[in-house]
Amino acid sequence: MQSTPEPEFNEDGFRHRGAVVTRAEAFFDAAFAFAITLMVISIDVIPDTAEKLTNALMSIPAFGASFLLIVLFWRGHADWSKRFGLDDRHSQRLSLVLVFLVLIFIYPLRMVFSSFFQLLGGGWLPAQIHLKTVADARLMFVVFALGIGSMGAAMALLYRHAWRLRESLGLNPVERLMTRHALLRWAMLPVFSLVSLGLSAFVLRDELKSEGLKSDLLMSTPGLIFFVGSIVHQLMDLRMRRARRAMLDR
Repeated sequence: MQSTPEPEFNEDGFRHRGAVVTRAEAFFDAAFAFAITLMVISIDVIPDTAEKLTNALMSIPAFGASFLLIVLFWRGHADWSKRFGLDDRHSQRLSLVLVFLVLIFIYPLRMVFSSFFQLLGGGWLPAQIHLKTVADARLMFVVFALGIGSMGAAMALLYRHAWRLRESLGLNPVERLMTRHALLRWAMLPVFSLVSLGLSAFVLRDELKSEGLKSDLLMSTPGLIFFVGSIVHQLMDLRMRRARRAMLDR
């Protein structure tokens, strides 16, 4: 009698339901790779002097931050595909929306990161956009919040779709716990983005002056909220791991 093959598991203990790479998933991987090529260190011209090479290399921090951001969403979508193996029309539409948002916001997000590292480096690192007024800074934070929030919402909707199909997918209690956690974790991104947009609209409203940035600390509050969000994510991950461990030990 032929034995039933053991199910494959991801490294996090979630069963592999998407072991076969579909055409749609291959397209999504290619789209993410194309997004990365849009923000390479020097995409317009190849440096032909030492000075140009130095300037290009000084853009590495902004490129690295943008790269890590794209990898975050690529990894999130890859984990979702492996966990659930969904390839229905609704999943494809949501995935296409995610790719669309990545391709729209990747270059503006790199400009935001370049401005951030210029401020962090005291003007030593180059910036693709120069902030002269609080209005400029507010625009930068609005673009960043819209980009992060919309992409996070797309990922949250993908996990919500998987959660609605939990019965047909046969999710066990541990997998349901991890699915709820991932759904809530991605949903926090648009929440913090809305908070950032609110800070940009109201906190910086009274600081709009044509001659420059009045308060660096006040000006940075719409961006600092995302650092708070990262701490919240770490605490959520810690709580989920403890709950999963408790369920496995029963």
